[in-house]
Amino acid sequence: MFSLFQSIKSQHDEEREARLYRELIRKEAKLGGTLFGPVPTDVRREFFRLDKNTWVWHEEWTDQQGQRRSITTRYDVRPDGVLKAQDGQPYTYIDLEEGKRLYKTVKLYRKLIGKELYNLK
Repeated sequence: MFSLFQSIKSQHDEEREARLYRELIRKEAKLGGTLFGPVPTDVRREFFRLDKNTWVWHEEWTDQQGQRRSITTRYDVRPDGVLKAQDGQPYTYIDLEEGKRLYKTVKLYRKLIGKELYNLK
């Protein structure tokens, strides 16, 4: 009987951790989206670290014809370079200039998230 309660508690703890992780990712993504300038009211813009090696930029907007559009870019950081894929297209290595822009953005992201979300100095 005791192990049943342990199992239920463990499952509850895992669900709680997953929920907290998703909530933090959402908050980080929203803050990260502001790195690219003010976000218009009808636009959703996010930039966040998905895991140790993956960065994601996502934007949704309504075009001039009233159609909802979106674009998602994933950056996979590897020892031999950074791979980029947009909207399900194959990964390709980014060039040096884009790598520099990504590096600067990641630095700004870490500073912003640390300050605004985790109260780091």
